[in-house]
Amino acid sequence: MSEHDGRDPDPGTGDEADASTDPQEGDECGCGDACEVESASASGATGETGTGDPTGESTGSARAEFGVPDMDCASCASKVETSVRKLDGVGDIDPRVTTGRLVVDYDPDRTTPDDIRRNIEGAGYAVEGGPSTREVSLSVPDMDCASCAGKVENALRDAPGVLSYETRPTAGTAVVTLAADADLDSVVSAVESAGYEVTGTDGDDGDNGHGHSHGGSDADRESVWRSTRAVKTWVSGGFLAAGIAAEYLLGLELVVASVLGVSFTVAEVLYLLGAAVGGQAILRNGYYSAKNRSLDIDFLMSTAILSAVAASLISGPTSLYFEAATLAFLFSVSELLERYSMDRTRDSLRELMDLSPDEATVLRDGVETVVPVEELELDDVVAVKPGEKIPVDGTVVAGDSAVNQAPITGESVPVDKAEGDEVFAGTVNEAGYLEVRVESAAGDDTLSRIVSMVEDAQSNKTEREQFVERFSSYYTPVMVVVAVAVAAIPPIAFGLDWVTWFVYGITMLVLACPCAFVISTPVSVVSGITSAAKNGVLIKGGTHLEAMGSVEAVAVDKTGTLTKGELTVTDVVPLNGNSEEDVLRCARGLESRSEHPIGEAIVSHAEGTGVAGREVDDFESVTGKGVRADLDGVPHFAGKPGFFEELGFDLEHVHVTGPGEELSEDVRQLCDRHGCLNLVEDTIPRLQSEGKTVVVVGTEDDLEGLVAVADEVRPDARETVAKLREAGLSVVMLTGDNEGTARAIAEQVGVDDFRAGLLPEDKVAAVEGLLDEYGSVAMVGDGINDAPALATATVGVAMGAAGTDTALETADIALMADDLSKLPYLYELSHRANNVIRQNIWASLAIKAVLAVGVPFGYVSVALAVLAGDAGMTMGVTGNAMRLARIRPDE
Repeated sequence: MSEHDGRDPDPGTGDEADASTDPQEGDECGCGDACEVESASASGATGETGTGDPTGESTGSARAEFGVPDMDCASCASKVETSVRKLDGVGDIDPRVTTGRLVVDYDPDRTTPDDIRRNIEGAGYAVEGGPSTREVSLSVPDMDCASCAGKVENALRDAPGVLSYETRPTAGTAVVTLAADADLDSVVSAVESAGYEVTGTDGDDGDNGHGHSHGGSDADRESVWRSTRAVKTWVSGGFLAAGIAAEYLLGLELVVASVLGVSFTVAEVLYLLGAAVGGQAILRNGYYSAKNRSLDIDFLMSTAILSAVAASLISGPTSLYFEAATLAFLFSVSELLERYSMDRTRDSLRELMDLSPDEATVLRDGVETVVPVEELELDDVVAVKPGEKIPVDGTVVAGDSAVNQAPITGESVPVDKAEGDEVFAGTVNEAGYLEVRVESAAGDDTLSRIVSMVEDAQSNKTEREQFVERFSSYYTPVMVVVAVAVAAIPPIAFGLDWVTWFVYGITMLVLACPCAFVISTPVSVVSGITSAAKNGVLIKGGTHLEAMGSVEAVAVDKTGTLTKGELTVTDVVPLNGNSEEDVLRCARGLESRSEHPIGEAIVSHAEGTGVAGREVDDFESVTGKGVRADLDGVPHFAGKPGFFEELGFDLEHVHVTGPGEELSEDVRQLCDRHGCLNLVEDTIPRLQSEGKTVVVVGTEDDLEGLVAVADEVRPDARETVAKLREAGLSVVMLTGDNEGTARAIAEQVGVDDFRAGLLPEDKVAAVEGLLDEYGSVAMVGDGINDAPALATATVGVAMGAAGTDTALETADIALMADDLSKLPYLYELSHRANNVIRQNIWASLAIKAVLAVGVPFGYVSVALAVLAGDAGMTMGVTGNAMRLARIRPDE
C-alpha cells in the first residue's frame, strides 16, 4: 500500500494527516482568513546570513527578521508581503503569521533593513524593535514592588539609546531594547541614579551563556535579614524601644538638648535617632521618587515622617517624634517582609534557572575535561556519570541509564535511555554512565527556552492585572487628597485638636500605598506559572492562565492526543484453513514495499512476532483500493473489502465466485450448517465499530484472512476525560476519521460529543462553533497540524512539546510530556489561580477600606495601618499565592 494507494488510513493517519499538509493557497497556516493567532512578542529583527531565492533569482547575501505582531492572518501577511516586494533587491519573503515575524532575504547593495521596515509600516503594520537593536536584561534585585518599577521605568524612559523597556518586579529584572550604538553603562547609570543598584546584565552581549539572568548569588538571596537595611531597622527598633522605656517606664522628663529654642527630652532624642536610622533608606527612596515625579509609597512615607518631625518642631510642646520613629521602624520592617515575600516568589523562578549545571565533562581526544557549559560546541561529546545533571540537549551515543526527566516533562518515573535516545539539559542521570552528543548550544536548549518563556510570561498581563494598575493610578491620588482633608478640615472647620487629626492624616497617607493591591495579581500569576513549569506544563502568560481557568469546554484532537498516534495491528482473522502466521506472512510481503502507515504497522508487527516475509515481485499500488504483488510467483492482493468484492468475492459467505456467478442454494445451506463468516454484516462491521481499519488479504482464488489495524486509545484517556467532565467541562473530540471510527473512539473515551471527517480548516470552523456555543474553549492538539485550531480557540494547548520548537512557539500552553493526564491538573491549577487572584484583590481592597473607615474614629493607629494595611497584607497575598505551588498532578 503505497502512500498513494488511496485506502482509508483510519484511524489517525489518513485524510486527517494528508489534509494537514495542504494549506489554502497563500495561507501560511492553512486556515484561511479564519486564523486569528495571538502573536508572540518579538524584539525586532535580527540580521543574519541568508540564502538565495529558490526561484533562482539573485537575492544577495543578507537576511533580516522583523517582529510584526499585528500580522496575524493570511490577508495581513499578503499585504505586508506585497508592500515589501515593491523594493528593489528583495528576494524570498517568509511571513510567519503564527509567530508574528517576517523573514526577508535581500541584496544589501540595493536595499536596507530600514527600507524594509518603512515599507512594512507603510502597509499599516507596526514593527517591534529593528534589525539593529539588542535586548539586555538588567538584574535589579531591589526593584520588588510596583512603585519601585515605576521609578526604574522613569529612569529608562529618559536614558539615551533605550528603544523600549519592560520591568518585572516579581523577577527583579528589567528587559531593555537598545539601539545598536547605545552605551549600556549609561543605561545602568540611569537606573542607579533612580536609587536601584544593577547587580548584573545579561543579553545579546552578555557573558552568561545560559541565556537568562540568574539574579545574584545564593548568598545574596539569603541576606534579607542580614542586610544593611535590616541592621538599620533593628537599630531603629532599639532606639524606639529605649525611648518608650525612658518615657513610660522610667518617666524621664530630663531635657538633654536644646536646638534653636526647641528642647528635647531623653525619650524624644531616642525617638529622633530611631526615625533617622530607620528612615534613612525611606527618605533616600523618597528623594528619588520626588526627583522622578512619582507619587509612590516611598514619597508618601517620607512625607509622613518629615511632617511628623516638622510638626513637632513647630508646635513646641506637642511631640510627634514617637509617631515618626514608629512609622520609620514599622515601615522598614514592612519593607523587609515584602522583600522576603518577593524572594519566595523569585525563588520559584531561580529553581528553574538552577536546574542546569554550570560545568560539563567533555570528551576530547579521549581525555575528560571539565569546562563551562557555554564553552561546549555542537557535536561535542559529554560524559554524564550517575547522579549528575545532564548539561545539554543531545543524543545518547554510548551507555544506558534511567533519566529523571521530571524537571522538564514532569514525569514522576525515570525514563530508560539508551544509544540514539534524546535527553534534555537539567534532567538527572539516575544510574548508569552516559555519553551524550551536544545538539544545542548553551542558552538554546529546552530548559533555557522554558525559563525564557516563563520570564517573558510576566509581561503578558491579565485583564485583572491591567484593571488593578488602572485602579491604583487613581486610588493613590484620591487617598492623598483624603489624607490632607482628614488632617486639615476638622481642626479648621470644627476647631478639633489638630495634633490628633494630623496623626489621622498621616495614617491615611500610609493607607494610600497600593503595594499589596498591585502585587496581588502578579505574584499569583508567577506562582501559578512557575508551579506549572516544575510539573511539566509551560503556560506562556498570565492571560492564558486566567483563560484556562475560565473555559467551559475542551476540544480534543483525536490522533496523537486521545490516541497514541501510532498504528498497531490489533486483530488477525485467518480464513479458509489458513493460520495467523500464514496471513501475516502474506500481509508482510504485500506491505514490505509500502510507505503507507498501515503497511508499516503490519510489517512492524510481523517483524515483532518473528514472521518472515515472502519473495515479492511486480508490486503495484491500486489507487484508492489497495495493492497487488506476486508472492513466490502467486498473485496476491491486500486492501479494502470493496476491492475484493470487485475481484468477485462474496464476502457474506467467504467463498470464491467467478465473474457473474451466484452461490447455489446448496452452497448457502452448507455455509449455514458450518457457520461460515459473514464478513459484510458481521466481522468487518464489528471490527470497524471498535475503531479499527480492516485490510483483507488473499489471492485471486482464495481469501486468506483479515488484518485489523488501529491507533490505540491512550490508557489514561478515559480517566482524563472523566476528570474533566467531573470538573464541569464539556469534552468534544475532533477528528478527520470517518463517522464510524470516530463514534467508536468517542464511546471508548467517554467524551460528550464528537466532530468527524474534519480537514484542518474544518477544525477551525468546529472550534468557532464551540466558541459560539460555550463562549470559552480550550483546544488540545499536537501544536503542529492543529496550529490553526489552537490559534482559534480561547486557549491552545499542545501535547508532547519537549524538544519540539514548533509546539513551544505556537501553543499558549504546552504539556512538555506526551501525557494527557496533565490536562485536569492544568485546569485545576488555572481555576484555583483565578480564585486566588480574586481573593487577593478583594481582600486587599476590603482591608484597606475597613482601616480607612476606622481612622477618623480613632480605631486605627499608624502602627496598625503599617502592619495590617501594608506589611501584613503584602505577606498575606504572597502567602495565598504561594499555595498554588502545593497543587500537584495526580500520581
